[in-house]
Amino acid sequence: MPCSEGKRWLHLNINIRKMFLMFCTLGVTGEFGHVYEQQYAVALFNSVRFEIEGGGAPQSQLLHRKNPLEDRSIFSGGLFQYLEENKRWRNRFVFVADTYNISFYENKMAHERSLRPKGTINCAGYKALTSMEEYLELISTSLPGIKAKVGSGQFVKCATQFPLILWHPYARHHYFCVLTEKEQKKWHAVLQDCVRHSNNGLSEECRVQTPAFTDAMRLHRQAQGHYGTWDMMCGGPPQILANLVMETLHPELRNLIGPRLKGKIQQRQRNWMLISEAVYKQVLSQTQAQYEALVQACEVQTSRLDTVLRTDMDQIITSKEHVSGKIRALVLPRAGQLLRGSVQPFLSSILEALMEPTSRGFSEVRDVFFRELVEVSKNTLNGGGKDKLAEHMEKISMLAFHPVKMQSCYEKVEQLNLEGLQQRFDVSSPSVFIQRAQILMREQMDNAVYTFEHLLHQSLEGKVQGGEDLCKTIHCCQDRVLKKYDYDSSTVRKKFFKEALLQIIIPYMLKQLSPSFHLDLPRFQELIFEDFSQFILVENVFEEVVLQSVTKDIMMAVKDAAVQKKHNLYRDSMILTNSDPNLHLLGENPSVDWATQFRGGNEEPEGALGGGGQSSRRRRQVVSMIQLDEMGPLPYESCLEVPGVDFIPEEGEIEEVEVKAQEPKEQKTPTEPDSPDSVQEICYHSKPVVEMMVSASEEDFAVLTNGTGTLKDGKEEEVTLITTVVEEMHRKSPQEVNEQLVETGSPYQEAEGGLQEKGEPAIEGKGEEDEAAIKNAIQEIEIAVQEEDGERITECVVDSDAELAPPLVDSSPSGHDDGGFQPPTNEALNEGKAQPILDALKTEDTVVDPGEVVVVLEPGDTALHNE
Repeated sequence: MPCSEGKRWLHLNINIRKMFLMFCTLGVTGEFGHVYEQQYAVALFNSVRFEIEGGGAPQSQLLHRKNPLEDRSIFSGGLFQYLEENKRWRNRFVFVADTYNISFYENKMAHERSLRPKGTINCAGYKALTSMEEYLELISTSLPGIKAKVGSGQFVKCATQFPLILWHPYARHHYFCVLTEKEQKKWHAVLQDCVRHSNNGLSEECRVQTPAFTDAMRLHRQAQGHYGTWDMMCGGPPQILANLVMETLHPELRNLIGPRLKGKIQQRQRNWMLISEAVYKQVLSQTQAQYEALVQACEVQTSRLDTVLRTDMDQIITSKEHVSGKIRALVLPRAGQLLRGSVQPFLSSILEALMEPTSRGFSEVRDVFFRELVEVSKNTLNGGGKDKLAEHMEKISMLAFHPVKMQSCYEKVEQLNLEGLQQRFDVSSPSVFIQRAQILMREQMDNAVYTFEHLLHQSLEGKVQGGEDLCKTIHCCQDRVLKKYDYDSSTVRKKFFKEALLQIIIPYMLKQLSPSFHLDLPRFQELIFEDFSQFILVENVFEEVVLQSVTKDIMMAVKDAAVQKKHNLYRDSMILTNSDPNLHLLGENPSVDWATQFRGGNEEPEGALGGGGQSSRRRRQVVSMIQLDEMGPLPYESCLEVPGVDFIPEEGEIEEVEVKAQEPKEQKTPTEPDSPDSVQEICYHSKPVVEMMVSASEEDFAVLTNGTGTLKDGKEEEVTLITTVVEEMHRKSPQEVNEQLVETGSPYQEAEGGLQEKGEPAIEGKGEEDEAAIKNAIQEIEIAVQEEDGERITECVVDSDAELAPPLVDSSPSGHDDGGFQPPTNEALNEGKAQPILDALKTEDTVVDPGEVVVVLEPGDTALHNE
């Protein structure tokens, strides 16, 4: 590796580097902390006011599950992971828990034993990619002036044709690959769901901390001149703060270190990624500690602030309204002019771009839910009964969190495109709106499933119903839930459209209006009483006035869109209140355990997994394991090694490498096994082949099919592929064997002759060894008589999911293990031990008395005559 400034940054001047990063981090977080403390008091005021005055959105018709993933895991399975340390691909067992953090272990057994994982990935801020072209394009943007081409400049060569890459602008990149396209699609859906869930890191249940943090972050970035949406507003507060620090620090380091990086393209890219990863890791550790200290300092003041708010709430509200009126009179004329000239003409086009893909996505959610219930009705009608119903309901209960089944819904929303409007309204990308819509779709699907479960359980409780009655009950509950879903879906979508329009339009208007009123706003602070100044901030009042100026137009635009039938939206005048008053009482009950109540609770749910720190109970898995058509799971989830790339040539060096490749290579010794280089070799190592020589008659070939084979350890393994090779073996008579022995000499003679030629002394104990040679010759004669004429040898190739099986018992006519190495006929002679004579004509091995054997010796066997 070349000595570069990047490596010096990583390994030298560690104390200086830490001090520099700490100084940069403290500078950004210090400014943010001051804004956060101000916004914390404002958020507390809004929370207490909402609690006193009440209000809110229309009541939901569907039930909401508080903890849907309790005792659940999302997915698990085997993946090939690229290790940066040794540039090798290794097979890892990957486990996705209910937190959507990805943990990878050495193998499945390590996970089941609750061992420490090899690593854990928090997917916030990542992108899940499925091609090296996408990845190299993103890599090129991170380090300007360095652009690699696929196949020449990449420093990671994928072992298969189906890569899976997790890319992050600052953090470490993770490389995986699978063997088939089916695996790739399934894992890609899982990784996308992990990213989607992790990006939605701020909980709406925190009515003070979450709005205080989001408002402080928005105001801080606006002070730096950054208006509009931000793609890196993802993850938890410490991660968002780290992204905020890196937003300014990363370009500075790139301009400072980038030109000094030396070496090939891939080496410079690799060094820069290592530097970026190390910096981000240190910044994240600092923001974590500083945010915790900031929250703790604000919470200390909560009790005092809450007392003041509840005592003087009326006066605070009156003072705020007075200031709002003054600012409204100043801002509205200019805001109205901007609204009419630059916003209203684009409202309909923005709304249409949002509504079309979002409505298709919610419609697809309804269709997926309906199709699943139709399958349940069909299977119940075919005589499954309540046991079969419970089995299907166990799967449907986690339908919303099944990324593969929900993928068709998510893909509809991914077609959202704001091209032509992004630059005008300073929208970085539509990914913020896409992920938000997908989260809402998942919530609505889970609400529909949860409501259906409780309605169906209530209808079945204490009743004995047949197939037709069960179908009628299912159909009745299904209709009720779909009506409620249509109403809630309309309400959620209209709210989403309003929020999206505000997120697009308000930053644009603030960017246009702030310079005009920047000098006039501070004088309004004098109108606020000093005791109330921490709850009423002029900047917040100014934003509220701008918001109110555009809210009316946005409401009218959404209302007009609701009239169009293609979007399937209810009008605002259609409000369902108390349509099912007893339904919300069911929501207080725990989730229905279908396996326990309708299947006896004795069967372990499909996809159950242990581990995760829970030894006393099993975690049920949402997504089933991948079972490939071509091959089964990797043997014992073992760690297979796939070679990495130690040296990748540049474009000008390709010819030189090709010439070197033609030179003869040094052959490795058998003690140095190679690693599989391709998919075929990986499949070969994971699909063991067992050769068995089986005697079979002609009638046996007609019924030779796939089945199971019994191995030496007593286990049965499935036989998926049988290749039959028929070879006729000519059996010699005892006289022919005897004549051949006389002509060639005994094995003992050959052994003795070989020793004498080498000048070694003859073996002592010659009498005992001669007797053993006689017995060995007799045994070969009996083996020749053992099998009937016309016997055939069949060679079977076994394709199984397990590792290379041990040799089968009695798999060869001679009784030796058919493992590729046959023991020599003079094995007993070399060891100096006499072997018993076996009766090969009998089905069982019995010792034959040597006295009952008649041996005819010819003059050619001199060794025997001498004895």
